[in-house]
Amino acid sequence: MTSIGTGYDLSASTYSPDGRIFQASYLFRLAPNHCIDMPQVEYANKAVENSGYGFSARDSLIDIDISFRRTAIGLRVKDGVVLAVEKLVHSKLLVPGANRRIQTIDRHIGLATAGLLADGRHLSNRARDEASNYRDQYGQPSPLKYIADRLSLYVQAYTLYSSVRPFGISTILGAVDKDGPALYVVEPSGVFYGYHGAAVGKGRQLAKTELEKLQLSELTTREAVKEAARIIYLVHDDAKEKDFELEISWISDETNGLHLPVPKELQAEAEAAAKAALETFD
Repeated sequence: MTSIGTGYDLSASTYSPDGRIFQASYLFRLAPNHCIDMPQVEYANKAVENSGYGFSARDSLIDIDISFRRTAIGLRVKDGVVLAVEKLVHSKLLVPGANRRIQTIDRHIGLATAGLLADGRHLSNRARDEASNYRDQYGQPSPLKYIADRLSLYVQAYTLYSSVRPFGISTILGAVDKDGPALYVVEPSGVFYGYHGAAVGKGRQLAKTELEKLQLSELTTREAVKEAARIIYLVHDDAKEKDFELEISWISDETNGLHLPVPKELQAEAEAAAKAALETFD
């Protein structure tokens, strides 16, 4: 789909129906030695799915969204929360483990994103500010619902003015707070919902189908890590994309309530089981 010449290239704060910002391509023509990765609210959701377009000197608008077309999932289980992201490897020169899509917001809160990487980093910094302000004011860790509420208000403000664009990102927040495990999703429109299991990004439909098959309230976090790996591998295999890294973190009794990356041994075990499950999947 192309929207050039239909009015979507008049503003740097206007999405086209396929989630592009054409002003970015014109900016690149002014600075041909740089690379710009950028993609109204309904089109911002499309940007989450297609998540980014690159620009090169040879062609002003080349779809290289393979580096951004990711799926992120979250599982809220009986003793904690697991977050997992499919991170496509679009260059052999990338350092493994760099360019993380899962961020730590507070010691007990993790955030995973699908969509524009720069938008995700901006929102994670905003969430950190909210968590820090809560600690300063009340002297205790913030409930996850408070952070989700504050972040959703911030995101919704960017849908109100013509001088700014909505965030091209969906955000999964997970934590274990005073009320136990919690999981929320903040959408580009500014609405947020609580979930037992959530999926955002390119492969969200298949991931949601697989999540609905699980008895999440009966799973442990160790079991959830393996299920998360299986779902990400399944989503990636279905899309027939390039190589990817599985980025996965958890908050559980084993981490003393802290948001931490899953231990390498457990992740390796989960990935091996996921690969084996692919061979038997119909």
